[in-house]
Amino acid sequence: MEQVGNMSRSPLTEIQWREFVCGWGAACINITVTYPVNKIIFRQMLHRINIYNAFKQLHSEGFYYLYRGMLPPLCQKTLSLSIMFGVYEEVRRPLMERTNLNPYFVKAIAGMVAGSTEAILMPFERIQTLLADSTYHQHFRNTFHAFKTIGSQYGFREYYRGLIPILLRNGPSNVCFFIMRDEIQLRIQKSDSIMRQTFSEFICGAIIGVTLSSIFYPLNVVKISMQSQIGGDYQNIFKVFKHVYRERGGRIRNFYYGVHANVTRAFFSWGVMNAAYEHLKEIVYSV
Repeated sequence: MEQVGNMSRSPLTEIQWREFVCGWGAACINITVTYPVNKIIFRQMLHRINIYNAFKQLHSEGFYYLYRGMLPPLCQKTLSLSIMFGVYEEVRRPLMERTNLNPYFVKAIAGMVAGSTEAILMPFERIQTLLADSTYHQHFRNTFHAFKTIGSQYGFREYYRGLIPILLRNGPSNVCFFIMRDEIQLRIQKSDSIMRQTFSEFICGAIIGVTLSSIFYPLNVVKISMQSQIGGDYQNIFKVFKHVYRERGGRIRNFYYGVHANVTRAFFSWGVMNAAYEHLKEIVYSV
């Protein structure tokens, strides 16, 4: 145990601190690069249009509106990934050291806890949905105005409209992410070349991102449908699913409007995130 002044810090505390920082930094890089693509996907989900028409919408609105709504995901994702990696490690490590539980079960517990904890940041995701929807362009001037308006006119509960699909998405997707990531990394040969190693880490994250984003895509469609409403009754997730199902012609495949762009975004987004995380980890752990 390392002594610092009159205080002591355990190796575990150091690891947790570094994991939070690495997750935060990786998210900063990720969001800055991929936000415009993410906005095209959002329009496809909401309006059930193809990628060309979604691009035309954004092009006609101009550059001013292109990055409108980026502050909420920037705040939310940086904190979210910080929590994702930090809380996961904080839960996983003690369980591995102090119990005889199966390692996969431990990872599943840690992933569920981390994913559920991320849900406290949902208000950022809620405001992002409203700011990205052209219906509300004239209702909210910016992120702070949207936060203030929603809270003062509709109450604190309105920030958490659509919570259930987010919980159903976050926990299971985190479990899958950490288990798949560990399994892939065990099978990837380490390289002395920085470029080759970065490419391997990018591909690892990209494969996982494409797989999970496609599996959980319908939940995001339901979530956006719920969050595009302001005020009124809070609808049951099953009722919203049925409504979207009927609205889209009674076909499950119609839940996947925008999935092609989403696969592209997930490929680069999770690839960049994973590669950035690994490099930041090397830097932070060497300090």
